[in-house]
Amino acid sequence: MKVVIVEDEPLAAEKLERYLLKYSGDIDVLVTLPSLETAIPWIEEHQEDVDLFFMDVQLTDGLSFEIFSKIPVKKPVIFTTAFDEFAIDAFKVNSIDYLLKPITFTDLSRALKKLKAMKEQFSKGQEIAPLVKQLGKKSYKDRFLVRIGNHIHSIPSTAISHFYAEGRDVYLRGANGKKYLIEYTLESLEELLDPKQFSRVNRSHIVHINAVKDVIVYANRRLKLTLDPQTENELIVSREKVTKFKQWFEGIH
Repeated sequence: MKVVIVEDEPLAAEKLERYLLKYSGDIDVLVTLPSLETAIPWIEEHQEDVDLFFMDVQLTDGLSFEIFSKIPVKKPVIFTTAFDEFAIDAFKVNSIDYLLKPITFTDLSRALKKLKAMKEQFSKGQEIAPLVKQLGKKSYKDRFLVRIGNHIHSIPSTAISHFYAEGRDVYLRGANGKKYLIEYTLESLEELLDPKQFSRVNRSHIVHINAVKDVIVYANRRLKLTLDPQTENELIVSREKVTKFKQWFEGIH
């Protein structure tokens, strides 16, 4: 398999190439392209010789998504980045997977196995529609980076009780009761979070299903929630969201 790496960090590119060769001796890394300026003309001229692209999202001269607006990229792409806010954009183009840095050999292996499985399905003559659906399957955010002083911690979504807004600020409250300021809006979180696990219950709260410990019928056909850990104020499901909340809580999607 012939691979091209689009990456502006030499150490990251070397590590990726090392993992690729470790995965299979049949992989041939044709070239490493460090910028949009070098990548666009090279891909335009040589992409027929390529089986797979690895692209870092953020390059020194722009986002690698700009490549797709300049030329038609016909081969599968696996994106890599240190930031996960670009996941949705990645799956709008022909992305096979989206790997967060620091990339592990396990992450890389999983992505390449996914590509192999899809190629085998095509070769068996299976219908294209289900595979296209799989290719564009939305990937939900499963970890959040939070800053504690000079330290950065990674919190899995399974360890989150809820998100809430106070004025213009948005906070994540962990299942341990601690809260962290995050740089997301509730609207962007709705797009990033798995709707089976999280539900927006009113204008200022998104809750994890495992945090809901009690649901009480409240005035005016609304619902009152008790979470663990508890919220500082009463948490009421707004009237227009009651039906959707009940379906979510029942497991109907």
